Amino acid sequence: MICQLSEADRPAILDVIVDAATAYRGVIPADCWHEPYMSEAELRQEIAAGVEFFGWEEQAKLLGVMGLQHVRDVTLIRHAYTRTAHQGRGIGGQLLAHLRGRARARLFVGTWTAAAWAIDFYEHRGFSVVGPEEKERLLTTYWTVPERQRQASVVLATPGPPEAQVAGPSRGREAPRSGW
Repeated sequence: MICQLSEADRPAILDVIVDAATAYRGVIPADCWHEPYMSEAELRQEIAAGVEFFGWEEQAKLLGVMGLQHVRDVTLIRHAYTRTAHQGRGIGGQLLAHLRGRARARLFVGTWTAAAWAIDFYEHRGFSVVGPEEKERLLTTYWTVPERQRQASVVLATPGPPEAQVAGPSRGREAPRSGW
């Protein structure tokens, strides 16, 4: 079952992220990996920056999380993770479909270039990898990530009508202060 998560769910959100992010160990550049993958302080920052988390729960246990963030004139998918033991069951796809229904504008998501499984997940759901110049523009306009992370990342986008295309900085929330 999909539900919107609250401040009280922070420990469970963090537990899902830390568990699922182990897939990146040894895959992403070593200088981008850290333990834990996300700290409680980083999660608090993400929530304070406007990331709304939604979760998939079964028998009162949180199995997957995905965030949605409205930044200026786009909507970002943030922090999409499913517990390792529950991957491949469609939880991520259900969460993404739910968040797509809540998007206010064209959707973008960033992930690691080396995370082929994540890129495939989004491509199979209608997202396309943007070109290198567009990636740089999007990452500097809508995210605040270190240079090294920008180098090792891709951005994927949903197709959109001309009026939904990215027009650069405008109104709304500030750019996120951390990574994916």
